[in-house]
Amino acid sequence: MHFISYSGLFSAVLFSQHFAMAVLVSAIAQWVLGILWYGVIFRKSWSALVGLSEEAKQKSRIFGMIASCIACLLLSFVLAHMEGWAGTSAFSGGVKIGVICWVGFMAPPLFTQHIYENRRANLFAINAAYWLLAMALGGGILAAMHA
Repeated sequence: MHFISYSGLFSAVLFSQHFAMAVLVSAIAQWVLGILWYGVIFRKSWSALVGLSEEAKQKSRIFGMIASCIACLLLSFVLAHMEGWAGTSAFSGGVKIGVICWVGFMAPPLFTQHIYENRRANLFAINAAYWLLAMALGGGILAAMHA
């Protein structure tokens, strides 16, 4: 098979309805996890560590929700490609890919950012644990849907 055939096959998979649905379901799951994580489970401690007042949170809430939804879509889109390249097709395999991507692409910059911003370790733990769970959950969903 030559390049044109591979690129045609890749385009067919990339823009398939099944691929889009898997990315959307993964992104929604990550987004809902974020709402629960930051809005319910760690609401008080996260707000205190970040230094957000209630009125500041209200002003940025809509923009933050839209931005986080877009971020989850992008993350799911790229994670689906990583899983496709790895040939992952089981939930547990998708979780592994999500964790590996978190270890390599998410944890190091988060850790460095927290160090330079002189943030507390508790804030790093809250943020890093969210992304670990979000990427593991998203990866598992994508693999289970075989994107």
